[in-house]
Amino acid sequence: MIPVETLAIIFGLTSAISWGAGDFVGGCATRRTSAYSVVLVTQIMGIIIFPILALVFSESLPPVNSLMWGALAGFFGAAGLIALYMGMAKGKMSIVATLAAVISIIIPVIYSALNEGVPSIFKITGFVFAFIGIWFIVSMNVGPSLKAKDLEYPLLAGILFGLFFISIDNFSSTAIYWPLTVSRITAFIMLTGFIMLTKTVSKPTTDVIVIVILAGLFNTGGATLFALASEAGRLDVATILSSLSPAVTVLLACVLLKEQLASRQWIGVIASLTAIILISI
Repeated sequence: MIPVETLAIIFGLTSAISWGAGDFVGGCATRRTSAYSVVLVTQIMGIIIFPILALVFSESLPPVNSLMWGALAGFFGAAGLIALYMGMAKGKMSIVATLAAVISIIIPVIYSALNEGVPSIFKITGFVFAFIGIWFIVSMNVGPSLKAKDLEYPLLAGILFGLFFISIDNFSSTAIYWPLTVSRITAFIMLTGFIMLTKTVSKPTTDVIVIVILAGLFNTGGATLFALASEAGRLDVATILSSLSPAVTVLLACVLLKEQLASRQWIGVIASLTAIILISI
């Protein structure tokens, strides 16, 4: 019998792998079609897959409270994506992505400490190494030229993504697949409205649609595994481990696309591996 805490770590790490693979495949797709098209398809995949999983695992319809948390997760997730993409369109992608990633972790960690108590010294040290790892892996050009206006969108995106993690934690103990279905429906409605207003989407071509669907499958898997990790263990552990997904994306790009890792990215990878070891103790 696998201990519950070990299950939480396994689910958190596999969530990072699935989300990281989804980001890699989605990134490849956005080179050939609109980024919003990719995001929209990932929501549709969730709307299809999550109810099927709920029926397969005989999950009962949860209380309205859990479904409301699911709707909030969809709202925060979609709003976070919109803020992230708007920030990337207006500023340096490296700055926006890095700050949003780090801020999105800080909020659930603080929330978890207040509600579940302070974690062990090993886990705290692991969290620090994880922050360092994510920062070094994602950031390439974050420097002293950073201005206050550069912080607006990444700060907003990071807060929204952090609230997304917290929302999932609030329903994962009662149900997973039905609330995630509601979250995807909410996100789909929001993103569709935003796309219609801004006219920022183009229909994926036939040769790209398979890649986009694959990205949707990985993204759906990441959300499911994160919910399972949150259910099995602490929110801060689930969030930190699943947020190591950029390391997976970067390593896949290195192996499959032959992209070279910068020295600071290798430091980030080593720090991330150290974080996994410390959090697992």
